[in-house]
Parts: sequence; structure tokens; C-alpha cells
Amino acid sequence: MAEETDGLIDRVLGAPRIMTRSEVAEIAGMTLEDARQYWRAMGFADVGESRAFTERDLEALKAVHRLVSTGVLKRSEALEVVRSLGQNTARMAEWQTGTLARLLASQREIPNDTAMAEEHVAKVAELTAALLPSLEEMLVYAWRRQLAAAIQRNFDTAGSDDSAEAGLQCVGFADLVGFTRLTRRLPEQRLADLVTSFEADSADVVAATGARLIKTLGDEVMFVAEDPQHAVETAFGLHDAHGEGEDVPQLRVGLSFGEVVTRMGDVYGSTVNLASRLTALARPGSTLTDDACAKELLGNPNYVVRALRPRALRGLGLVRAWSVQRAR
Repeated sequence: MAEETDGLIDRVLGAPRIMTRSEVAEIAGMTLEDARQYWRAMGFADVGESRAFTERDLEALKAVHRLVSTGVLKRSEALEVVRSLGQNTARMAEWQTGTLARLLASQREIPNDTAMAEEHVAKVAELTAALLPSLEEMLVYAWRRQLAAAIQRNFDTAGSDDSAEAGLQCVGFADLVGFTRLTRRLPEQRLADLVTSFEADSADVVAATGARLIKTLGDEVMFVAEDPQHAVETAFGLHDAHGEGEDVPQLRVGLSFGEVVTRMGDVYGSTVNLASRLTALARPGSTLTDDACAKELLGNPNYVVRALRPRALRGLGLVRAWSVQRAR
């Protein structure tokens, strides 16, 4: 059984594991400590001196070392790039493995005895061999497309004097109301299906309205838009996409418009904090905005914008929230 599993892992890696970390570091021309730091940045645990590395690991390490040694990237920048790849592909791999497991489970229950377990590994290997080339091609395609879109956004929004990492954005949070209570009531499989559909439908809505999905946190999504109008249309789209059905709770959305700092695909700053606080204040099915966002929406015949009573928010002082609805 172990031999079959090892063979499957080598097939996925694209080469047999024949080298130790010391051998890989030495051949790549870097110190063992540097090699270990890149390995950790990718999100992998220390494997000691076991033969866990392939020729592909060596080529990847050489590529990073070449970028640093030729001055294309500083070492800190190379670690940042490697970390971004590791963190994002880790979640993607877990997600895809879960899909693979469900596909196999739908065909046959996962076996308990050794003979059937070996047959199960063989089926996983067969399915992996069929999927791997296409998944690898799609990964590179999606990454290039996302990279092109990110570069375009930078050129479109970069100011003459400001840092490329800072700029005006409308930040939005949307979360499922009463999700904690729901976790105690729904069966595990139904809950997993709800979270999966919530994330997928939310991502589709955000993309369709021209906003950008920052992250999903189970019962919450965070997005940014270039202006309040795109952000509020995203909020309305999210409300429309959710809240239907007996077990699907309503959403509440908070929006804030202002300066944010973008770092490793995430956004930071007081604008983000305010959007999160407004979400917590919102009633089920409603959208709240801050003053800056409401100012951009006032006078637009497509929206009804109404000022609410100012509230004292810890760390932010007295804040006036605005309710935004579609005009009838």
C-alpha cells in the first residue's frame, strides 16, 4: 500500500524524490538556511534529511536563486513571491483534492481492507493522470490572466506621486446573518454545501459587477471596487443571489470608501475596519455605507440613500451610517 501511494505522489510531483535538502541546496548554489527559508515560505514543514526532493524542486530553487543573484529581485522580494504562490496554491490544492475525493466517493465507498484500498489508490492514480495535464495548463492560463488584470489595475489607478500599493477603493464586506446558530442546526454535509455555494455564488457576483474578490471566510466575503457605484451594485447582486430557500440566511453588507493599502492581494487600513464595523451594524437584507460612499451615491436616481443616527464605534469615534436601497 505504501509503495502504491509513494508512486502516486511521485507521479503528481512529476519526478521521483531522490535528494535531501542539503543536496538540493548545494547543487542550487545556495546555503541550506536560504533553501529552508524558501521551503517554509512555500508552506512546507521541515523534512530533515529525508530524500523528499525531486529534480523539479532543484530547478525551482535554481530559478529563485537566479532571480536574486542577477538582481531581478531582492531576497526579501523573492520570499514574498514564493510565499504568495505557496499560500494560494495550498488552498487550491486542498479544494481540488476535496472535489476529487467526492468524485471517487460517488463511485464507491472508500475501502477499509488492504486489497480494496490498493484498488482505490489505483483509481486515484488513474483519475490524477487524466486530470493533471489539463489542470496544469489551466493553472498557468488562469495565473497569466489574473496577472494581466492586476497589472492593468495598477496602471489604471497608479498616481504620479503615490505608492502603487495605496489608493482610493470602496471596500465591502458581506456576511450570512445567524450563521453560528445555523451551524448547530444543519447537518454537516448540508452546512458544507451551503458554504460552498455561498463562496461560489458570491465570487460570480463580484466578478460580474467588475469588483474584485479579496477573500472568503466561510460565512463572509470581502471585496473591493474602484468606486461606490460598482460596490453598491455588487452589494445588491449579493443580496439577490443569497437569502433564497429555507436554510439560506439573508446577507448584511457594509461599504466604506477611502484610502487603502494593498499588500499581497489583501487590503488594509481604517477604510477596511469601518466597512467591517458597518457590516456588523447592518440589519438582515440591508446595505450600510459610510459618509464618503454615500456622498458619491446621493443624487443618483437609481438609489435611495438615507442617513441613520450616528453611532459611537470603538476606535473610530462617532460614525454616521447610511442605508442604501434600489430606487423603486
